[in-house]
Amino acid sequence: MGVSYERKEKYDINDLLEIMRILRGEGGCPWDREQTHASMRKDMIEEAYEVCEAIDLDDKALLKEELGDVLLQVIHHARIEQEQGSFDFNDVCDGICKKLIVRHPHVFADTQVSSTGEVLQNWEQIKQETKGQTTMVQTLQSVPKTFPALMRAQKVQKRAAKTGFDYPDLYWAMGDLESELDELQCAIEDEDPQQCFEELGDVLFSAVNMARFLKVDAEESLNASTEKFISRFMKVEQLAKEQGISLEEISIQDMDKLWKQAKRK
Repeated sequence: MGVSYERKEKYDINDLLEIMRILRGEGGCPWDREQTHASMRKDMIEEAYEVCEAIDLDDKALLKEELGDVLLQVIHHARIEQEQGSFDFNDVCDGICKKLIVRHPHVFADTQVSSTGEVLQNWEQIKQETKGQTTMVQTLQSVPKTFPALMRAQKVQKRAAKTGFDYPDLYWAMGDLESELDELQCAIEDEDPQQCFEELGDVLFSAVNMARFLKVDAEESLNASTEKFISRFMKVEQLAKEQGISLEEISIQDMDKLWKQAKRK
């Protein structure tokens, strides 16, 4: 026999908390009861990316749904800790409220600011103080290693630049990228796999520096290029079909001709 729960026209956060309690309780859902922080780790990442997709699509209905999925992840993780007696969802809310109040002294205290730049500067300073970060290295180390590589590189570079450790201008950064490409070329010629691995990483890191100077998000830029590649490849496949060509059988030179046709179109 199923668990009875009042059917409502409109549910709220308390209903969500209670439903999660039921799902993880005796007579609840076996799958939900088996979940751990580790087993749901990737789910949190995927749900966050789906929120980003809804934002990119400017789809309000989808955004509402995906935000609900992210909230469910928060509720589930908090419920696991509540069962273990360490903290609950209310403690999570308490923590973020206190953080927001402390990091907005220009709203909740007497600090005066004249621009959003000062707001962000104060935010970073308060963040370092509350996290006990006394050195710049600690601020770099605090960027999560679980971030996508381009995103992590750009955030680390941005924090390092605040100390003055940065290129004077875009062209200096571009010169460094060219230098790293030369080093990669040498590693390729030396047929050194480990050196190729390291030099390729340096090239990518330098490319992220370029993105930062151009005020471009490296992660989004690469995603846009990936989408462009897929779109052009789809056109190549279409052109090949129209010309009675099998992509699996033609030479790379002929495929390149199709690619250039697709690019022109």
